[in-house]
Amino acid sequence: MGFEELYKRVSPRLKRIANFYNGRSSFFDRDDLYQEMASHLWNNFKNRVPEGLNDTYIIKGCEFHILNYMRKEKEKAYKISLEAPINENGDTLKENLPSGAESLDRTVDKRMLVDYIMNNGFSKREKDVFGLLLKGYTVREAGGKLGISHVMVVKLKNRLINKVTKLV
Repeated sequence: MGFEELYKRVSPRLKRIANFYNGRSSFFDRDDLYQEMASHLWNNFKNRVPEGLNDTYIIKGCEFHILNYMRKEKEKAYKISLEAPINENGDTLKENLPSGAESLDRTVDKRMLVDYIMNNGFSKREKDVFGLLLKGYTVREAGGKLGISHVMVVKLKNRLINKVTKLV
């Protein structure tokens, strides 16, 4: 049995495993996990380990490998205090992170969504309405500023919401 044949047989299951463990580690995504399992499979194949073993046994070996790999890499993660200085000026992470009730992830997600809306597939009018609503204008104020009725602003806002929910 050649490596290509073995790889073709077990690859779909390795992809499902990588997909299952995706997000369980902040260091690795699905592709990283899949590549790590594929390289583990190749290394074992070179050392003639899979010889005489069934596919389930080989796949479980790859799964145990990535679980161990994620555990070891997590232990190597560098941990620092929010109060510890991060540069020669004495700045701390606490001073540089956004404050308030929202988490950093939520803040970044919002910024990415705003960037996406402003740069992809939305009409100029939708972008104008979105920008004014983001600035805190009411529907009526946005309509007055753009010279359109507040009903049209509501329609554009709903169209934006529908497009965004399809993305998310």
